[in-house]
Amino acid sequence: MPGMNSGLAPNDPTLEAAFRSALEHQGIIALAILLFLWLLWGASRNWLPATTGTGAGAAGAEPRARRLLRIGFGLIWVFDGILQAQPQMAGGLPSQVIEPTAASSPHWVQDLVNAGGTVWSYHPIQAAAAAVWIQIGIGGWLLAADRGRWSRAAGLVSVAWGLVVWIWGESFGGIFAPGLSWLSGAPGAVLLYCVAGALIALPFRAWRAPRTGRLLLAGIGAFFIGMAVLQAWPGRGSWQGTADGRPGTLAAMVAQMAQTSQPRFLSDLVSAFGSFDRADGFAVNLVVVVALATLGAAFCTGRPRLVRAAAIAAAVFCLADWVLVQDFGFLGGLGTDPNSMIPTIVLIAAGYVALTAPARPAGAAAEVAATGDAAETDAARGTPAAPGGADEAGAGGWRGRLRPDAIRAALAATSVRTVIALGALAVVLIGAAPMAAASVNGTADPILAQAIAGYSPPLDTPAPAFRLTDQRGQTVTLGSLRGKVVLLTFLDPVCTTDCPLIGQELKAAGNLLGAQDRQVELVAIVANPTYRGREFTQAFTQQEGLGTVPNWLYLTGSLTQLRQVWEQYGITVENLPAGAMSAHPDLLFVIDRTGRTRQEIDFDPGPGTTSTESSWAALVAADAQQAMSQ
Repeated sequence: MPGMNSGLAPNDPTLEAAFRSALEHQGIIALAILLFLWLLWGASRNWLPATTGTGAGAAGAEPRARRLLRIGFGLIWVFDGILQAQPQMAGGLPSQVIEPTAASSPHWVQDLVNAGGTVWSYHPIQAAAAAVWIQIGIGGWLLAADRGRWSRAAGLVSVAWGLVVWIWGESFGGIFAPGLSWLSGAPGAVLLYCVAGALIALPFRAWRAPRTGRLLLAGIGAFFIGMAVLQAWPGRGSWQGTADGRPGTLAAMVAQMAQTSQPRFLSDLVSAFGSFDRADGFAVNLVVVVALATLGAAFCTGRPRLVRAAAIAAAVFCLADWVLVQDFGFLGGLGTDPNSMIPTIVLIAAGYVALTAPARPAGAAAEVAATGDAAETDAARGTPAAPGGADEAGAGGWRGRLRPDAIRAALAATSVRTVIALGALAVVLIGAAPMAAASVNGTADPILAQAIAGYSPPLDTPAPAFRLTDQRGQTVTLGSLRGKVVLLTFLDPVCTTDCPLIGQELKAAGNLLGAQDRQVELVAIVANPTYRGREFTQAFTQQEGLGTVPNWLYLTGSLTQLRQVWEQYGITVENLPAGAMSAHPDLLFVIDRTGRTRQEIDFDPGPGTTSTESSWAALVAADAQQAMSQ
């Protein structure tokens, strides 16, 4: 898909080093914020009288099912964030994860996903680091905030980010692609994160009765039954272990998973299951269909004993699929999550606990109904609740909360969990802010060009003089360009590979400079001993749309003149044996206003993708601006 792939290797050392550096710097910022909040909290506890009691009591205690859901998915989000920190993630996620996932989806899905993948390929370091901190921050927030608005907000944030990942990272979980199967992770693991986040965002009173657990299990049951029907549908290849001598749908997937980088015993285990499926594909699919339908029907009944047995069986079934089919989901170097089975188990467990939680006494239920989540909210804000559930510190709305006495009371009663939740929110923002900036920046990060060019040490040597003729027949010397920064390269006018790309990158660099472009000359010298006439420089200029660029100069001269310039600048030029093009190095010389060479850059355009072209333009523009200041 256009724009998705930068063309660089995922293990490019420059990208890996830049990604590691970004994580280290942002990690220091995150630690500094956490330390500041901790010191502020500690100081407030010393300066202000601490309040006693939170007013929450039993009404404010977090329901067990909600706690299981919050901690379970908090740990999963943290684990996903750690996986995102793999060194190859910056350069490899778009081309090796996002693009293959979207390849079998309809064109409209591919176009939508490509837009998000383009942001990543243009800004790989910012996007990769953002994913790390957002996911670790969400996980830490869920783990720390156990009640009140802070806790419900963590659930909503996990829904929002989960939808972003589900749409652009998982291509809607593949639900619009052929071959959809619960075994392979449908409807996408992150959609389950969204479901969990929405449940966590519910007020406490929704968890006080078995109704929430019954509805959650019924939803899971209906989903299982739907997946059983889909798995049993004829013509989808699910019933065949082999088809026309080739592995069937499930066997082919298992064989592919067995090839991922992993311990030998795991690979052997997965391969053995793949061999079994090839031999007995019908029996395997029959077991899957019956298991899904039976478990789904049991969950829909809402009967605790039946649900308990079904939950245990579902956990075993999910774990078997996680190991034998999904191969743990995160092995192989670029895994981003443990796939769908572990989130499914956590949702089922939370549903069962919510269904079987002991009912509250009638009086306590009435109290909760009367006060709503006041106590829970007070505990989260760190302010004591007044008698009857009224919040004295918050009386009068937000103006009341800003009164000095209300602020003092809030600081004095703030819990350590709230401090950690604030720190987790800061971690999320550390990731979200650079990603938001990158998403509206249409110019690629210069790191891509630096990865292609390698390190270029600064220079300070006199640039060799020349006297040549431009595409309009005017004589141009290096001395005549004094007072301007010269970006000098050597191009073959009949080249059809690198040279046209370089011409476009120089043009784009001029556009990026804006008004400063008037202080720069874009100069190319012919690098072809045969096709060096002015008619060729004019044709190249017209072909690449450079005729309207006022500071574009394409210089040529006699063969003697050109060879002298080539030698002075260290350019070796020779005709290729099978055509008109010539072989020559791609170099760019940055010459300052006084005629001194400040940099010599390997100007090989590399893979020539849209992101690398934009990155080269950004790098050249930055080098020109630096030369202006010298």
